[in-house]
Amino acid sequence: MKAIVVTDQAEGRAGMKLVERPEPQASINDVVVQVYASGFVNTELGWPSTWTDRLDRNRTPSIPGHELAGVVTALGYGTTGLSVVQRVFGLTDWSRDGTLAEYAAVEARNLAPLPGDVDFTVGASLPISGLTAWQGLIVHGRLQAGQRVIAHGAAGAVGSMVTQLAREFGAYVIGTGRAADRQPALAFGANEFVDLDNEALEDVGEVDLVFDLIGGDIGKRSARLVRAGGTLVSIVGPSEARPVDGLAVDFVVESDRAQLGEIVQRVRDGRLRTNIGTVSPLDDAVTTFNPTERRPGKTIIRVRR
Repeated sequence: MKAIVVTDQAEGRAGMKLVERPEPQASINDVVVQVYASGFVNTELGWPSTWTDRLDRNRTPSIPGHELAGVVTALGYGTTGLSVVQRVFGLTDWSRDGTLAEYAAVEARNLAPLPGDVDFTVGASLPISGLTAWQGLIVHGRLQAGQRVIAHGAAGAVGSMVTQLAREFGAYVIGTGRAADRQPALAFGANEFVDLDNEALEDVGEVDLVFDLIGGDIGKRSARLVRAGGTLVSIVGPSEARPVDGLAVDFVVESDRAQLGEIVQRVRDGRLRTNIGTVSPLDDAVTTFNPTERRPGKTIIRVRR
């Protein structure tokens, strides 16, 4: 099968190569998925799990990409809950070969059924962005209606999901980003927007929840805005500053079949819009992941039509 591999962490995305690899086999509780569309996160090549297994052994050449939508072609021994030819989508294990390939072996529990009226490209755009937003807001942030929420990076792939879900659950959302992100963030439902380059974040006043995708100085300043009993949720590692009288939570997104079902149903009924930017075929993936200019939205690799 065709697959994108990486072998040298120092080379980063420039070291990606399109090669021929053996098709994967389904282990116990696995399925093999014929990949129709795959997602990739730019920070993946900085994750230890891309380069070593759980015993810290080198596992290169490794296949990156951990989001997929496709069709089940084989079941491993003991696998239940899914069937051959079923359409699925989901989030694969960080320490195993990923989804930038024509086939991927995935633990069945990490996948959810993909309804027939949802395109594979849309399905592959949902797992990391949708689950990160859901878990940060609902599971870790304990969001309640009427609360004030800062959604950093509100025009990005994750931030736009945070904005939409927070609004659906009754929050007042303050989106942030660059000047060019204002209109997209407002279109995704932000009640107001702060241009972090030219406007003072502190002017928004106290909030109940900060969803931090940036960290650094912005994370420190955000912590000071969390009111008593509020929460700073981070996906960029432990916060360097904590709210004076609130919680600071950092987490790594996990696959969850029930949550994937909640997310895709919202896409089907129009409550949730994906933020897909560039869509490229697998043959062009290396070039796509080494752009010469900033590309908005989520990049998806269309592996099969």
